[in-house]
Amino acid sequence: MVKDKISPGMQQYLDIKADYPDAFLLFRMGDFYELFYEDAVKAAQLLEISLTSRNKNAENPIPMAGVPYHSAQSYITILVEMGYKVAIAEQMEDPKQAVGVVKRDVVQVITPGTAIDASKPDNANNFLVALDFDGEQYGLSYMDLSTGEFMVTVLTDFLSVKSEIQNLKAKELVIGFELSQEEQEIFTKQMNLILSYENQLFDQDDLISNGLAKVEKSSASKLLSYVHHTQMRELRHIQHLLHYEVKDYLQMTYATKSSLDLLENARTGKKHGSLFWLLDETKTAMGMRLLRQWIDRPLIRLEDIKERQDIIEAFLNDFINRSDLSESLKGVYDIERLASRLAFGKASPKDLLQLGNTLTRVPTIKSVLLAFDKPIIDKVDKDIDTISDLEALISLAIDPDAPATISEGGIIRTGFDDTLDHYRKVMKEGRAWIADIEAKERQNTGITSLKIDYNKKDGYYFHVTNSHLASVPDYFFRKATLKNSERFGTAELAKIEGDMLEAREQSANLEYDLFMRIRARIETYIERLQALAKVLAKVDVLQSLALVAETNHYVRPEFNNQHIIEIREGRHAVVEKVMGTQVYIPNSIHFNQDTNIQLITGPNMSGKSTYMRQLALSVVMAQLGSYIPAKTIQLPIFDAIFTRIGAADDLISGQSTFMVEMMEANQAIQRATKQSLILFDELGRGTATYDGMALAQSIIEHIHDKIKAKTMFATHYHELTALSTSLTNLVNVHVSILEEKGDVTFLHKIAEGPADKSYGIHVAKIAGLPKSLLLRADHILQDLESHTVKLRTSEKVAKTNSNPGKESEQLTLFTDERHSQLLNKLEALDVLTVTPMEAMTILVDLKQLL
Repeated sequence: MVKDKISPGMQQYLDIKADYPDAFLLFRMGDFYELFYEDAVKAAQLLEISLTSRNKNAENPIPMAGVPYHSAQSYITILVEMGYKVAIAEQMEDPKQAVGVVKRDVVQVITPGTAIDASKPDNANNFLVALDFDGEQYGLSYMDLSTGEFMVTVLTDFLSVKSEIQNLKAKELVIGFELSQEEQEIFTKQMNLILSYENQLFDQDDLISNGLAKVEKSSASKLLSYVHHTQMRELRHIQHLLHYEVKDYLQMTYATKSSLDLLENARTGKKHGSLFWLLDETKTAMGMRLLRQWIDRPLIRLEDIKERQDIIEAFLNDFINRSDLSESLKGVYDIERLASRLAFGKASPKDLLQLGNTLTRVPTIKSVLLAFDKPIIDKVDKDIDTISDLEALISLAIDPDAPATISEGGIIRTGFDDTLDHYRKVMKEGRAWIADIEAKERQNTGITSLKIDYNKKDGYYFHVTNSHLASVPDYFFRKATLKNSERFGTAELAKIEGDMLEAREQSANLEYDLFMRIRARIETYIERLQALAKVLAKVDVLQSLALVAETNHYVRPEFNNQHIIEIREGRHAVVEKVMGTQVYIPNSIHFNQDTNIQLITGPNMSGKSTYMRQLALSVVMAQLGSYIPAKTIQLPIFDAIFTRIGAADDLISGQSTFMVEMMEANQAIQRATKQSLILFDELGRGTATYDGMALAQSIIEHIHDKIKAKTMFATHYHELTALSTSLTNLVNVHVSILEEKGDVTFLHKIAEGPADKSYGIHVAKIAGLPKSLLLRADHILQDLESHTVKLRTSEKVAKTNSNPGKESEQLTLFTDERHSQLLNKLEALDVLTVTPMEAMTILVDLKQLL
């Protein structure tokens, strides 16, 4: 980039850009934000705006692109949502009064993790995550600038760090330590994160308590420092830092949550078809966000679960009051996000009116809650602060018809300020005064067509045509001469004009000043508003869960400490909602105290995966406090859910389906406890048959003997069903099939015992494969089954292992002795050294052997 012979203005641009090399710099010049050099070229392509140049006649014209300042926000949003940072440089002085180059400086840097204007349609949080490391453990903190939430925790390994960042759906990661090359590639290439670096600590003891680990305080302090460096203003809405433990919630990896379709449908990426979609009958944006958080982090403390259940039960037992409650929550404003707009100086008159309307509803909400019979409601009610003084201020100060912007006037209510009322009276009555003067002078002069007009150059004036100039009195003074007429003024008209112009100008300035003062007063209520928002959000989520429970005939789950699962006629809540209750077939699930593993056999499309997900979804719903789709349900409290359901490559990190499968299996094996739930669907199918079968059996034995977690293991390896004879805590179940005259019907009903065959060819028939192909497949199947070698039992494996000197037998499909000899010869053959003549001789020998 050539810096010689450039203008002072461009030098100023380059100096500022040097401080923000990783951001698009929007450089305010008059009514436009301009971009130059590489920023202009790239922005023109991304935003589809015109690319021009500065100094077009120069030897090296400077690429330039610009956007109007009044519509810049939409362009900023596009860039940020695409993963870029945007630095906004404003003019810091009036260009008319500037000496030399207008002073400019960056007033804010908007990044993917700090954006507050690009809220998602479903009101999801936008978490900015910071990570620090002390050599032994990680401090992970996160913040949502749009709501002020601020949390921190300690994690002991990098795998947990990855999982937590994925669960938070972060776009940007603030790093407070030196990353290895491998870690950097994982974050940027595999997890698609924007990395920002911050080493400065921000000292704010009123937000960060002393009872935290050093690495936690460091992470949170660096996050605060980064936020203040980019936002460049006081952020009074940031809440006190709260410590949390991942183990205090039902632990699930991002892959597990995705496979269960908790917050979005894994296939479509949309809300529809997810548990969130099913449970969301919330009336407020705050409630919707809290429901997402409850689904994302179900509880493991029984007392907390029961508290939610008790409130839902109270709501269910009083339909009238619950209906009134739901109705009163409609139209409640997003108070959490208002707090951020107040802190950023972006709250509009419409925002304040919506806040005032919300506060008028709060006393009604409080009185409705008091009407419920259950004393548990008091726990919610006691925290409801009506903030009546703030409601009164907004009611008195803001005009009900105030516009959305603060530049148009009409914001402050008449009667709030005497001086403003006087100015408005002058402007209103001034028009009547002018009409009176016009009528009086028309009569005095005898000019019947005399009228008063107005323009910005001449102000108010009498318009007199040339034919009536002789009738103009002496006290008229000339203001302008036109071709066919002249403009005159009078002392009386000038005085009224002066009063009106002063009133108009002073009124606009005073109204703006009054609004700023009112907004500053409302800022002092931020903490009380955030506390109120939390209570209203909780009430909203609980009424939503009650409504869903009532509509779908769900029941309250009971919990036991005997590690028993007893679900009678349970249903997969989301599948049932999509299909309808008339179509969905319920299934009971039973694990007694001694049963740890259900080995599930049956063909594809028969409902094995739905049956497994049904249990996991019931656990999630129960532990977030919801009622469950079943006749009756008894569950233990689980500490974690591990799943391997479905096949997927991780192409970005170069991992095959089988590798991903083994990694997820390993995560369960390494981390699961007796209190965990494990769901494995077709584990081992991604490799050779006997490799996969051997791995599957070994994993089952490991879970059975060492982990003892409640496990559902679906498989097509029918040989594994023999394990029930040696593993006392394993039972076989299968999906019932109705077979008549060669056709099969999947009943989607789970029954005891193993399936007798896989019915794979029947599934292919349903899929529409050609009849001749299916007949050939059936012939091949019969031939293979006649030569199948059965998997060794656990006793045989144990016998082999007890004799270390004896190698394990190689399982083989070739049972004929000649086939074994052929294989031995092939194994001994070195194809790289054999001559063509020798190869021909060997081939003849092999053919004779066959």
